[in-house]
Amino acid sequence: MAAAPTGSDRGGVSLCFATVGAVKALALAAFTLVWTHSIEKVDWQEDWRVTSAGLELVQARVKGTGAGMEPPPEARLIDGWFQWQPKREPMQEVVLGNSGAAGEWRLCSEGTCRTLSEIIGHPIGANVTKMKICNDP
Repeated sequence: MAAAPTGSDRGGVSLCFATVGAVKALALAAFTLVWTHSIEKVDWQEDWRVTSAGLELVQARVKGTGAGMEPPPEARLIDGWFQWQPKREPMQEVVLGNSGAAGEWRLCSEGTCRTLSEIIGHPIGANVTKMKICNDP
């Protein structure tokens, strides 16, 4: 999982999930987002940091290749995972879609993984969920 930035790197922000009928804030500095590809049925993982600049994608991993999930040329096969460090600016918001065909997005932090339904507190089904930074209360 991603290394946690220091408190000063976070700048008073939390991670928020917004979906139909709910918003949930989590005080996380770093997390791993995990999902299963709906066609290939293999896991994909992304390590993220929550900073005052936005959500930073630190590293991506995919357990295999196939329909719409080809790793980039710079990816390296390490312990059965294609791994790479995406080069993109921090984002204020990330939209997570869910086809309902492969289970839910899972968020892992400090050795524990939970589905977005568990985090939000009710089933989210195939609805879109927005993952974004939010100001600490």
